[in-house]
Amino acid sequence: MQKKIHDIIEHIEEQAVLVSLFSGPNGRLEDELSMEELQRLAETAGVAVVGMVRQQKDRPDSRWFIGKGKVDEVRLEIERLGANTVIFDQELSGAQVRNLEEALDAKIIDRTQLILDIFAQRARTREGILQVELAQLSYLLPRLSGQGKNLSRLGGGIGTRGPGESKLETDRRHIRGRIDELKGQLSEVIKHRKLHRERRKKTGVYQVALVGYTNAGKSTILRELTRTDVFVENKLFATLDPVSRTLELSSGKEIVLTDTVGFIQNLPHDLVAAFRSTLEEANEADLLLHVVDSSSPIRDEQMRVVDRVLEELGAAGKEQITVFNKLDQCSADEADLLSDRHPFVKISALEQGGVENLKQAIEARLSGGRLTYRIPAERGDLIPLVYRIGDVIDQQVDESWIVYEVVTDKKEYEEIGYKIADYEVKAGQLPQQI
Repeated sequence: MQKKIHDIIEHIEEQAVLVSLFSGPNGRLEDELSMEELQRLAETAGVAVVGMVRQQKDRPDSRWFIGKGKVDEVRLEIERLGANTVIFDQELSGAQVRNLEEALDAKIIDRTQLILDIFAQRARTREGILQVELAQLSYLLPRLSGQGKNLSRLGGGIGTRGPGESKLETDRRHIRGRIDELKGQLSEVIKHRKLHRERRKKTGVYQVALVGYTNAGKSTILRELTRTDVFVENKLFATLDPVSRTLELSSGKEIVLTDTVGFIQNLPHDLVAAFRSTLEEANEADLLLHVVDSSSPIRDEQMRVVDRVLEELGAAGKEQITVFNKLDQCSADEADLLSDRHPFVKISALEQGGVENLKQAIEARLSGGRLTYRIPAERGDLIPLVYRIGDVIDQQVDESWIVYEVVTDKKEYEEIGYKIADYEVKAGQLPQQI
């Protein structure tokens, strides 16, 4: 049976030259690190990187983004290396894409479009697919005039997945209508997700969210902590849709642990907006585990990126534990130099001892400490509150009083502790005999 043209073109390997523009005294080092990440993004999208071109320039050229002389250099590199795609590390305007395509006779992709393409490849659930399509169309709409060759190419490769050729070639009015339709469908999904979150809150289940830079090891930690089947892959954005599992702590208390989509520097605004309902899992959690790749050469910058995204989501004030993961890939000296932001845990998710340390750290954060309550014997109505507030580890009784030693649950204490605050015994106040 004869193969369709689409199938043939889909299997042509894309070979790309990466291009970046940088400025400032520290621009070169930052650019090198960013280009390394861009290369990993390209490889994640299934593109072979065959060359790189950089330019130091105070400001982008309005017509080409890079200078005209550098455009000629890129064209020569394309011819020399046999490349068919050029990926820019920065975001391009529609006009710049059109001008570069005419000058280079190659597909032009920017960083945002590349990230959107990876999300299109990896979206599996209905919500994920809707979110990716919304982000792609929102990105495409103001750039329709500059999408010349990208829209006319048959079949695909990076930058053309997701919504599909027929939708990408429609006019602005059609795309705006589709965006409105997607927003309506997503609003229904968001209501459904919100309902689930509210149900979890009503049951009093403590919720912990794993957040962090992409490929920091969040999914591996979830798998090892809960001993459940969780998809793990050593690629950027292996997890798009939230994955929740139940974790039983040593005290017997059960919590819900949720893995979330990884963050990345220069995360497209349209993507953050489209995935806001997914990212809300972090905002609704009682505790955040900020997972950090300890071995990354740009570890501190990655942590700042995560902090910025959490701030944008309104989750910056959430209680956090910083989890320095992949400790097995660090030397002893490097491990000693890890940030001392508190509270923190240093682990390797692949070593059981490290995972147990993390479980203990989570349990310690749940505990509000050890308190003593002295309840009048005639106030039996208060006793259920004592047991709700935590684990009773000791009690003494006489005719007039009952004294309880309680390891409190932090969440319950914050919610109902005020109801029996008058009976809380301060240090040194309890008599020797009751």
